[in-house]
Amino acid sequence: MAQRQFQTEVNQLLNLIIHSLYSNREIFLRELVSNASDALDKLKYLTVADEAYKSISFNPRIDITFDKDAKTLSIADNGIGMNEQDLTESLGTIARSGTRAFLEKLSADAKKDSNLIGQFGVGFYSAFMVADKIEVTSRKAGEEKACLWSSDGKDGYDIEEAARDSQGTTVLLRLNEEGLEFANRWSIEDIIKRYSNHVAFPIYLTYDENEYDDKGKVKSSKQKTDQINSGAALWRRPKSELKDADYAEFYKQLGHDSDDPLFYIHTKAEGTLEYTTLFYIPKKAPFDMYNVDYKPGVKLYVKRVFITDDDKELMPTYLRFVRGVIDSEDLPLNVSREILQQNKVLVNIKNASVKKLLTEFKTLADSAAAGNGEAKEKWETFIGQFNRPLKEGLYQDWGNREALSDLVRFKSTAAEGWTSLADYVSRMKAEQKYIYYITGGDEKTLRSSPLLEAYRAKEIEVLIMDDEIDDIVIPSLLNYRREQGGADGKSESQTWELKAVNRSGADEELGEKKDRAAEKEIRPVIEKIKKALGDRVKEVKLSRRLHDSPSCIVADEKDPSIQMAQMLRAMGQTDMPEVKPILEVNGGHPIVASLKNTEDEIRIADVSSVLLDQALLVEGVKLKDPADFVQRLNRLLAG
Repeated sequence: MAQRQFQTEVNQLLNLIIHSLYSNREIFLRELVSNASDALDKLKYLTVADEAYKSISFNPRIDITFDKDAKTLSIADNGIGMNEQDLTESLGTIARSGTRAFLEKLSADAKKDSNLIGQFGVGFYSAFMVADKIEVTSRKAGEEKACLWSSDGKDGYDIEEAARDSQGTTVLLRLNEEGLEFANRWSIEDIIKRYSNHVAFPIYLTYDENEYDDKGKVKSSKQKTDQINSGAALWRRPKSELKDADYAEFYKQLGHDSDDPLFYIHTKAEGTLEYTTLFYIPKKAPFDMYNVDYKPGVKLYVKRVFITDDDKELMPTYLRFVRGVIDSEDLPLNVSREILQQNKVLVNIKNASVKKLLTEFKTLADSAAAGNGEAKEKWETFIGQFNRPLKEGLYQDWGNREALSDLVRFKSTAAEGWTSLADYVSRMKAEQKYIYYITGGDEKTLRSSPLLEAYRAKEIEVLIMDDEIDDIVIPSLLNYRREQGGADGKSESQTWELKAVNRSGADEELGEKKDRAAEKEIRPVIEKIKKALGDRVKEVKLSRRLHDSPSCIVADEKDPSIQMAQMLRAMGQTDMPEVKPILEVNGGHPIVASLKNTEDEIRIADVSSVLLDQALLVEGVKLKDPADFVQRLNRLLAG
C-alpha cells in the first residue's frame, strides 16, 4: 500500500501547528467535538428529509474515552461518516482558494493562530499538537465498507480497509508527552464544559471509577459512562435562564474562537412566523472576510434539525461577519437548497433579521454617542472592524440604505477620529447645501490634496474617504436624508446631496465670483496648456478651488475617477476606457503666470506636463512615464 502525500498547504499547516502553536493546545478537543457534532447534524437531517436514510437507527451521541497507560484518547460519533474519497478530500487537502493567504496570516502569536485554525475549517489538524499519530476509522451512512486513515503528520497518510459496526467516525489519538495531560477525566470534563457544553447532542465520557483501601491503593475499579454536557440547544432556552457566560461558551464552540464575542442578539419571534435567532458579532473580523469563497457564519435549523451552514443567502454579503443560528418552525424539514433560496418564509426571516441587526447596531452607536463608556468601547471596536462591509451595504441593500447611512463612519477635516453623516450635518453652516467628500488614495495624501485648499479657507468640512471601495459605494448613495424635529413638534425630513470635491462642478458653493477680466487675461495661457497637453486631458480650466497650489486634477461628473478606473482594471475589467482628467490651474500662481509672456514651445510643453504630472502625483496616481517627468523638471530647474 503506497503512502499518499498531503497537499502542500497541509504540510505547511502541520509544520506550523506542530512546531509553533503550543500555548492553547486544549482547543484540539473543541475542534474534534465540533466536527463530530457537524457529522451528527448532517445525518439527523437526512434521516428526516431523505427516504434513503429514514430506515437508519439514529440515536445521536458523541463518546470520549481515554487510556493513560496506552497513551490514547478517542472521540467517536455515529454521524454521517466518511468513505475513502471523503477522507482524502477532508483530511488530505484544504479545498479553499484562500489557503495561501491564510497561512501567510499565521504568526508566532499562538492564541490568534489557534483561533484562525478553527475559523478556517481545518481544526482537525490541531490534534497533531498533542498526538504523535492519529487514526481515523470511518464508515459512511448507507455504505458497508469502512476505512482507516492514519498519519504521523510528517510523512503523508495511509488509507486502508477497516471494520466498524455502524456508520460514524472514531478519531484515535496516540498521545505524545505533551498530550498526556489530557488523558484524565477532570481535564476532559473541564474542556467540554468550557467549550462544548451546548453542543446539541449528548457527549459521554467513559472512565474508570476506583475504590481505594485505607492505604490509598486501588481496591476495586468499575467503568462508568457519564454525560458531561447539557446537550440542549441554547438558542431555544429562555433568555431569562441564560447568563453572559452561557452565550460566550456557545459562541466559542460555534465560531471556533477563543475570545468572547463583542456582543450578541437573541430574538424569539412569535405570530405569523415563529422562529428564533441568536447572532454574535466577533471582536475581530473573520480572516477570510474579503475572500470570494468566505465561509458563511450563520447556521440554519428547522425545528432544531440542522439544515445548512454554507448558504450565503442566509445573510446579505455585507453582514458576512455575523455568526449565529436561525431556527425556523415554519420551513419544511425536507426543504432543498434551490427551494430555500426562493422560500418566502426564509426571505421574511432574513429581512427581519437584517433590520434587527441594524437596529441593534444603531442602538449601540447612540449609546456610545450619549457617553456610555462600555458602549463607546464596543462601538469603536465594531466600527474599526466592520465599517467597510457596512459601506458595501450602501451599494447592495437599497431597502436598508437609510439605516446603513446612519451607521457608516468616515474621517473628516473638522474632527478627530470617526464621524457620521449626522455629525457632519450638525456642524454644517446654515447656508451650506451639500455634504462634501474626497476620495482617492490614503488618508495622508487626501488631507494634503490641493483640492481642499479653498474649502479649508472657507471653513467648509470635507469627509476623507480613503477606503478603496468609497469611489464605488458613495456615488451610489447620492444623498443623505435625516429625520429632524420640526417647530410644531412633528418630525420632518431634510435631504442633502453628497458632492465629491475631486469632480467638476463641486466648487459652486465656494462663493468665488467669476472675475471676467482675470478669465480673459488668463485665457491665452489656458489655450497654450491645452494645446501642449493635447489628448492627455479632457479639459483645462481656471480653478476656483486653488489658493496656494498651481494645479489640480478633477474628474468629469459623468466619468469615474482615475483611481476608480485603475481599481476596476485591477479587478479584471479590461474593457475600461481610459479616463482623462480635467486639469485646473491657479491663474495667480507664478508658475502658471510665467507662461503669459512666452512663446517657447518647449518651455510651454515642459511647464504644462509638470503641472499635470505633479497634480496626478499629489492625488496618488502613478505616472505612465516618470523618466519624462524628471527630464522636464530638470530642464525647468536648469532655467
